Amino acid sequence: MNDQNAALIRTFYDAFGRCDTDAMERCYHPEVTFGDPVFQELEGRDRVMGMWRMLLGRNRDIGVAVRDVSARDHDGSAHWTARYTFGRTGREVVNEIDALFRFEGGLIIRHHDEFDFKHWSKMALGRPVGLFFGWTPMFRATIRGRAMRSLEEFMNVG
Repeated sequence: MNDQNAALIRTFYDAFGRCDTDAMERCYHPEVTFGDPVFQELEGRDRVMGMWRMLLGRNRDIGVAVRDVSARDHDGSAHWTARYTFGRTGREVVNEIDALFRFEGGLIIRHHDEFDFKHWSKMALGRPVGLFFGWTPMFRATIRGRAMRSLEEFMNVG
């Protein structure tokens, strides 16, 4: 166990829970990459932090709880729970997420989150939509496209 890298993961999620994007940003390497089932691949600290700033700006009621933090010299992992209200529908979401990290120079250079997209879509969009369409590639592509357009708009305005 690398205590310094484990502390970095905890620092990131502590800042996340406080909606402190400046503190979150200090945990990331300038060349960080991020991926998850919605934002498949974002490159660079400005773009990754743009995503977090956009999401936190829309979901000020977010609750973040992290557990099972593990870190070695070059990689680490954690499990975290996000609780928030999905803006488009006003529905409560409790998303269970597994995170993987790579470290370089004492900072996070790779952050990948994985979660059950179908389960998320049932919570965020409602049972009929999520249940019947949450598993389809076309539905996922629609959600990804909307998210990326929102990020582009946010980045161009902010």
